[in-house]
Amino acid sequence: MSSIATPFTKDQLIPQEERLEITITKKELFIGIPKETQHQEKRICLTPDAVAAVCAHGHRILIEKGAGIASNFSDKDYVNAGAEMTSDTTKVFSCPTILKVAPPSMEEIEMIKPQSVLISALQLKTQDQKYFKKLAEKKVTALAYEFITDDEGQFTAVNALSEISGVASVLIASEILSSGANRTGQLFGNITGVPPVDVVILGAGVVGEFAARTALGLGASVKIFDNSISKLRNVQNKVNQQVYTSTIQPKYLSKALRRCDVAIGALTGENRTPVVVSQQMVENMKNGAVIIDVSIDMGGCFETSEVTNHDKPTFSKLGVTHYCVPNIPSRYSKTASVALSNMFTPYILNIANDGGIEHAIRMDQGLKCGIYLYHGIVTNKSVGQWYDLSHTDVNLLIF
Repeated sequence: MSSIATPFTKDQLIPQEERLEITITKKELFIGIPKETQHQEKRICLTPDAVAAVCAHGHRILIEKGAGIASNFSDKDYVNAGAEMTSDTTKVFSCPTILKVAPPSMEEIEMIKPQSVLISALQLKTQDQKYFKKLAEKKVTALAYEFITDDEGQFTAVNALSEISGVASVLIASEILSSGANRTGQLFGNITGVPPVDVVILGAGVVGEFAARTALGLGASVKIFDNSISKLRNVQNKVNQQVYTSTIQPKYLSKALRRCDVAIGALTGENRTPVVVSQQMVENMKNGAVIIDVSIDMGGCFETSEVTNHDKPTFSKLGVTHYCVPNIPSRYSKTASVALSNMFTPYILNIANDGGIEHAIRMDQGLKCGIYLYHGIVTNKSVGQWYDLSHTDVNLLIF
């Protein structure tokens, strides 16, 4: 018996599973941006230009009156960009999506509606167990922007703000040297026939790199210390010139500190920043020298450091002026707001295009890294371990 000719292969004739196309429906977002209430927090998440871009895609943004004034953005700027304005804080926190710079206070959490989406900083070390339990009761899906990573695994927001801190540390030191209470009357610049200002930078991360770039650009003599050889090599390549680099050895560090005019602390650590400069080392520094401890957010790397604030940023100890203000980017609120806005805008538009936060975190691994609460369930391992809370991997909750 002859076989019948067929255009199909044997595998094609076997019954196949039906493949259905999964369609993603764009979601219109209603975002609330409240006025920041945390002490000395002057930034705002979206600039008027960013609001105009988001509203142009059909989304609604409700902003509390005066939210952008500290960053030099008026209410009129936001209204002209398409935002809605209100003086009712409760109304802003009633929005399905809430966008903040600082984490909400316990009183603000009370105003959040159940099943809302919260996007803000987490500031892990400043919270307590009650904070997370309160958010969990509301079944909130919360995302910490400092945990969001880009395609290269870098922390997008942290790096942007670290760049500001690095540049600012040199500008602040320059100001203190010339006009501070313990001023030495030195110009932070390379003047012919005058020895340049000597700067020691502890830490070769993003803060250290941008501090070095700025100091070198002004003509200072720079020495960089870090225990990571790869970071030291990397910063050498990025500043595009040979600078003094060394691992953190007491003998060499003490010698460098004795001669320097400015010391910038930019070290990081998993928990507390390691203290690498002892009180004795500070005592041996020049009279009128300046310490800018950028790492004070995580405890500081100078033994003599004490937390200060933007109203009274400096104090003198052992003849050395200390600047130990946490959250340095808030001093430059407009620049910091633009940097945050540049990060938030594409994420907001992507979340909407992907059909909401649920689909967005399936599509974007970097965004998923920012989730620390998913419908009230703690998903961040660090949060769970730090505050003794049960936690579940977010990948087990997303189907």
